[in-house]
Amino acid sequence: MSLLKQWNWQGGCFGIWQLTESQEELRSRLSQNFNYEEELAGLKSLSRKMEYLGVRVLLKALSGKEMCIGHYASGKPYILSGEYQITISHTKGYIAVGIHPKWNIAMDIEYYGDRVKKVVSRFVRQDEMPGREHLSDRMLIYQYLLHWSAKETLFKLLDTNEVDFLKHLYICPFTASEEGVFEAEEYRTEMNNHYQIHYMLRDDFVCTWTVDAETAE
Repeated sequence: MSLLKQWNWQGGCFGIWQLTESQEELRSRLSQNFNYEEELAGLKSLSRKMEYLGVRVLLKALSGKEMCIGHYASGKPYILSGEYQITISHTKGYIAVGIHPKWNIAMDIEYYGDRVKKVVSRFVRQDEMPGREHLSDRMLIYQYLLHWSAKETLFKLLDTNEVDFLKHLYICPFTASEEGVFEAEEYRTEMNNHYQIHYMLRDDFVCTWTVDAETAE
């Protein structure tokens, strides 16, 4: 069973799938009545094909049925039938999907690694992580990854252009634990919305998600 975790939050359903199957095994979990082959043929790499199938297998696990996924010009995914709002993310060996029957949602998953330290100046402000010099190296990487993941989540939620991760997105200082929530703000729109970002840490990934209930109406 590759469904690593499934949970509900604010009316939405979220899940993480660990890709341990072969392409053939993933395809066998999906109906032959859905013609995925044409879209699969347009994907060049095996990893992209695995991600494509993994997303649809996880969506089926969360919703109980298969549904066609389209993409807006911005790249944001949507369910063709309009039954759910959907968010999709993937990283090395993992797929993350969230669905909500009404509200806009966003989710991001990032594989654990220290490469994030090379680009941290592009997305973490000094006032977002005061006292970072006192963190262990492993926890520092987790904090960086959470900031990156959270800002990716906010970027997906805003679904607008010219979002500067330093100028327009702010993560309120927090101390990370295995799971929890922290506050975030966006300054890209006139609303300057405030969000709660939920997160989890695992040995080889971090994951963040939110539901845009306050601005849905």
